[in-house]
Amino acid sequence: MLTASTILVVLTLGQTFVIATGGIDLSVASTTTFAAVAFGMAFAAGAAVVACIAVALVAGALVGVVNGVLVGKGKIADFIVTLGTLSAASGAALVLSDGKPVTIVNRFLLRLSSTGLGVLGWSFLIAVVLAVVAHVVLFRTRFGTHVLAAGGSAEAATATGISVPRIKIAVYTIAGVPAGVAAVLLVARVGAAEPASNTSFLLSSVAAVVLAGVALTGGRATILGPVLGALLLTALTNGLTLLGVSPFYQPVAVGTVVVLAALLARFRR
Repeated sequence: MLTASTILVVLTLGQTFVIATGGIDLSVASTTTFAAVAFGMAFAAGAAVVACIAVALVAGALVGVVNGVLVGKGKIADFIVTLGTLSAASGAALVLSDGKPVTIVNRFLLRLSSTGLGVLGWSFLIAVVLAVVAHVVLFRTRFGTHVLAAGGSAEAATATGISVPRIKIAVYTIAGVPAGVAAVLLVARVGAAEPASNTSFLLSSVAAVVLAGVALTGGRATILGPVLGALLLTALTNGLTLLGVSPFYQPVAVGTVVVLAALLARFRR
């Protein structure tokens, strides 16, 4: 179950940085698909696995930079921008791959997805390391303080000398890099670069942040909370599957839990 939650945990980390500034990234699922296809194209061209991983990370970061520039410098609503890049990245993945999956057979990727240290898979350990790094960056650096300040009050942050547009560009880029990491983990797990976007990653990444009590208006965040939220959602869907519940009811259950969590957080405040 920990291994199954890895991709969602990684995407949730990037989403947390964006939501901490009062924004939202609707393009994470499509960015993951685009980065996975970029990985597949590089692999099919004969590039080494290390180079393919770098291509996936750059592809994810590129989408993040585009989002950040349009939101930060262009002053366009984050919902509109990321909705547009959601479609654009998904379409670019289909164009690059001609709508066909790229089969990837590699010993390193196979070991990455199927082995680990004790009972913990390597992919989950990678997610843990990223979570620790994200926690340090958000709560132990000046940049993290600026992120929370920009989310709490953009006007006050600007008055203290913080460049809010630069912070926006940075957090959306940060959200793109984990999407690239998630793409690599997804390719390793599936054994192919699939051009079809999985929108459940988008919904679940936002849901995990909501479950953690992170303020959607920005200014307040946590890293452990979203990670636990991702684990909870994975446990919920897997548990329903083990109980024999129809998969048609699983999105209903996830949506109900998220709404109830939001209501509970509101009542507690």
